[in-house]
Amino acid sequence: MQAVTGSPVDCPDQDTAGTSCTISLEKLLERAVQHAELIYRVSEESKLLFDEMLISFGMNLHIPEGTMCAPKTVPVPMSKSEIQQISDKWILHSVLILAQFWINPLVDLQASLENYENAPSALLNRSKWMSTKLISLEQGILVLIRQILGEGSLALEVPEETTDLLVSSTTFETLRKDYSAIYCFRKDAHKMQTFLKLLKCRQIDKENCTFF
Repeated sequence: MQAVTGSPVDCPDQDTAGTSCTISLEKLLERAVQHAELIYRVSEESKLLFDEMLISFGMNLHIPEGTMCAPKTVPVPMSKSEIQQISDKWILHSVLILAQFWINPLVDLQASLENYENAPSALLNRSKWMSTKLISLEQGILVLIRQILGEGSLALEVPEETTDLLVSSTTFETLRKDYSAIYCFRKDAHKMQTFLKLLKCRQIDKENCTFF
């Protein structure tokens, strides 16, 4: 099995005596999946907290079902045959595109929420946590790309943010922009979680993979 060298902090259960240790591909994939699962879970909690905050403001925002969230360059396979056709390279590059796309919008979201008069601390803490963990996930995906694909650092063309994610002038537009960011990030966080689970199944279970 492929492996990557890690620092002693990556191997708390091993006596490395200050030397490096070996992290298996299975462990790397497991950590990536766990990261993605936690990010998605916290994104769901963040949306619920934002909904509660809007209610306290006497407001109700609704984003219609089927709303397209950026980036549109990462389509979601809809059928089993489509899923079977996508490559591991496509999965890794798609997750990397999603992670890199959302790094700056999450930083902007955090800054915007800090300007609210009565934003719950739980929402502020979660937005900060998601921003930090997303960067960690991006770094993990780059390691997986080197391990699985044998590629070095990638210069991917990350789609530009849509106008919904840009700073707005009025209070209502700011709320709508922030709500849209949370709504869309939650959808893309679910994509990342699903893609990484599929990749782990393919890489570890191989012929016995029955993820779909």
